[in-house]
Amino acid sequence: MRDYHVGMILPSSNLTMETELPRMLYSRESLRPEERFIFHGSRMRMQHVTPEELRAMNAQTERAATELADARPDVVASACLVAIMAQGPKHHCAAEAEITTALRAGGSTAPAISSAGALLKATHDLGARRVAIVTPYMKPLTRLVADYLEDSGIEVVDTLSLEVSDNLAVARLDPADLTRHWRKLALHNADAIVLSACVQMPSLPSIEPVETDAGLPVLSAATATAYTILDTLGLDTVVPRAGHLLSGTVTAHRTGEPAHS
Repeated sequence: MRDYHVGMILPSSNLTMETELPRMLYSRESLRPEERFIFHGSRMRMQHVTPEELRAMNAQTERAATELADARPDVVASACLVAIMAQGPKHHCAAEAEITTALRAGGSTAPAISSAGALLKATHDLGARRVAIVTPYMKPLTRLVADYLEDSGIEVVDTLSLEVSDNLAVARLDPADLTRHWRKLALHNADAIVLSACVQMPSLPSIEPVETDAGLPVLSAATATAYTILDTLGLDTVVPRAGHLLSGTVTAHRTGEPAHS
């Protein structure tokens, strides 16, 4: 059996990523019994999804990555999409570089990814040029996310903001509501739906039902992160009941060979 150690850098108030990401990768073990995934987290203080708290949280990145280096992970994922996207286009490159530098200083050779970069990668790999997105954010933050996607060449044809600023309240949103929310989106030009552009807003149980009803690929920040973790580890991108992105039929475009600690 091969163990894969996954490090996660999380907002202190995040309750969802430690649920949805392990759920996906543990369910994969039913198809790939020779694999085992083990998770390690490091937290950065943040309670409210505001520009000020997001900037303060980002300042804790080096400390969080250094702590994870001691666990010698195989990959490290930064799991707060809006904290990165709110800093301006392409900031995921700088954030991933900062994490990588801290990991190397701590003696780890693990590659670093981010949920922000993962969403871009997954959308591009799906071949989706136009998307509609659902977020829990206030409208100004949703606009920043849309601008970030559009800077990467992905047109955002419509957005829905649920306008929940308390991060714990975001985690308590019922994912079943997304099976209704998506119908408020204008989809006539969309190639895919981002059902949750936030790793804190639960969505996994609704990915496949919405995909079936909408007739479009449906992804989320969480499924995109799982997809990118698997691809970074050099594994096939297959997770049961997690939508087309994780069906194993999407061609991943790798930027390099996976590095292991």
